[in-house]
Amino acid sequence: MDTFIQQIINGLVLGSMYALVALGYTMVYGVLNLINFAHGDVLMIGAMVGLSILKLLDVFMPGLPGAVQLAIAIAGAIPVCMLVNIIIERVAYRRLRNAPRLAPLITAIGVSTLLTTFAMMIWGRNPLPFPQLLSSDPIAIGGAVISQTQVLLLALASLSMGGLVLLVEKTKMGRAMRATAENPRVAGLMGVDSNKVIVATFAIGAALAAVAGVMWGANYSSIQFAMGFLPGLKAFSAAVLGGIGNIYGAMIGGILLGLIEAMGAGYIGDLTGGFLGSHYQDIFAFVVLIIVLTIRPSGIMGERVADRA
Repeated sequence: MDTFIQQIINGLVLGSMYALVALGYTMVYGVLNLINFAHGDVLMIGAMVGLSILKLLDVFMPGLPGAVQLAIAIAGAIPVCMLVNIIIERVAYRRLRNAPRLAPLITAIGVSTLLTTFAMMIWGRNPLPFPQLLSSDPIAIGGAVISQTQVLLLALASLSMGGLVLLVEKTKMGRAMRATAENPRVAGLMGVDSNKVIVATFAIGAALAAVAGVMWGANYSSIQFAMGFLPGLKAFSAAVLGGIGNIYGAMIGGILLGLIEAMGAGYIGDLTGGFLGSHYQDIFAFVVLIIVLTIRPSGIMGERVADRA
């Protein structure tokens, strides 16, 4: 039972980060019908900017509490990531909205490569240590443990996802986003500025990725210029698993993917004597993804957006 609780905790922590990034994928797809494969690298930019802010704080404002430093790093990473994503949308994607679907896909791969290369030029190619800002004393839950960083990560992820739901369901911008996702032409006739909605969607997705990026670094204590590829791929898989275009599906898909990885590494690894342990945890998530999409191609919660006229 202790192992089960521990793997549940590990899965929720990992799945929360996947869910935050998956929301960026699913919102952009829902509004623009576009897969932004550069979104995983926005997470990397958030982590790198957060680390740079922490280094500046250490020089100019030493002695700040760790939680305050982490809050400042997240607050600084969010606008940078939002600006990066807005520039990506304006320069790379806006002219391709009516192009064949293959053109934006290839462009997204190119943007991802550019972001990775620029990050390597600015921050270097070697892994960078991310400082441990919160106490390392574990919090016991039954026979399992959870760190203070992981508790903060779960709290931030819950608040971010709850805030997004309120934004989409209760605000004027949220109604505009839902209208644009349903039918952009009719939404435009009703006075909705589709360009503003699309820019806001990219910005919100980037903000969530920035939170995930800084907390990823804080949780794993190491970041590097190519770190965005695998989390981005898994977050996209989580969005597809939950139902691409559905924000609730992205949340559920992210959490499920994290739990599957943790349970697979914890239990199947033990059953195989470590042969399929943590080094092969990616296998479990993608096997389940293939099975689910074979049975239900639209994902667990289907697709929220209707076919466009």
